[in-house]
Amino acid sequence: MAAMPSLPDVSELSYEQARDELVQVVAELEQGSATLEQSLALWERGEALAARCEEWLVGAKARLDRARAARTAGTDSAEAS
Repeated sequence: MAAMPSLPDVSELSYEQARDELVQVVAELEQGSATLEQSLALWERGEALAARCEEWLVGAKARLDRARAARTAGTDSAEAS
């Protein structure tokens, strides 16, 4: 495995970018050809990427919940009229 190139800050990645990079990290770890130090760096990057994906998913769920609540509130007020 070559030295890890300069990688973008995880906090700037979209969900898809983080997910795709996480898949690559897992594949590299599964190959087992990395040194211990490289494996640790990959693991740490993978943990950060997984956390970023979780942030996106939690945010998406919150948006859906708000949209559903707004729709339900709109339906309830229309029925009350």
